[in-house]
Amino acid sequence: MTVKQLSLPELTQACVASGVSHVGLWREPVRAYGVEAAAKLVRDAGLTVTTLCRGGFLTATGSEERAAALADNRRAVEEAATLGTDTLVLVCGGLPRGDKDPRGARERVADALAELAPHAEDHGVRLAIEPLHPMFAADRCVVSTLAQALDLAERFPAHQVGVTVDTYHIWWDDRAPEQIARAGAAGRIHAFQLADWITPLPAGVLNGRGQLGDGAIDLREWKGYVEAAGYTGPIEVELFNEALWARDGREVLAETAERFVTHTAD
Repeated sequence: MTVKQLSLPELTQACVASGVSHVGLWREPVRAYGVEAAAKLVRDAGLTVTTLCRGGFLTATGSEERAAALADNRRAVEEAATLGTDTLVLVCGGLPRGDKDPRGARERVADALAELAPHAEDHGVRLAIEPLHPMFAADRCVVSTLAQALDLAERFPAHQVGVTVDTYHIWWDDRAPEQIARAGAAGRIHAFQLADWITPLPAGVLNGRGQLGDGAIDLREWKGYVEAAGYTGPIEVELFNEALWARDGREVLAETAERFVTHTAD
């Protein structure tokens, strides 16, 4: 998503050229290219797929909508397995129109996980609940904190359900470091993502993630929390930013790799 202006073939070429060996993929471009074809493309380039994003949106109240969401998430699990990643990131969904009960919505997420987790395990895929910043609670994700995400995940075995730690969404939460330790102790950190927080936020706020080093987040500190919790997996950079998307994607990728080293190296 950081360089969504690149096609999948362009992305794989740019990764190789920049020395990037792992890539997190999103479902929309993968499905447009063809899941099997995308799997072969990244495999032939020598790349490892870290995660597939995204599943989720599991808060609907109507039976038809819930059935459709579950079916789509089962497909997402199967797509992840085809791509060779063991992690499907979940954005759980916001409040349905007219609903004012986020706790009830989170319970519907738990009900859906009970159906999806065994299917994911059968395909060698883990579900990684991603808490989103509270400004997205109404429309995108009723799970706003790592504590809420872990409360859901801990109803299931760690090899089935864990969490995604994304600096953009949790940096404001003074309880997040202890929740990272909690997640690490249970083996539930399934993905770790970096983005910076810049202001002013753009209209619509969704595409306001800052390039590493441009904002208020001490990225090295948060990387330290995750590593202290025992996480040794890949680190993704996930930026939604119109200004970055308007630039040459290869330049953005090279810049992002350089910024990663500058702002996270010990």
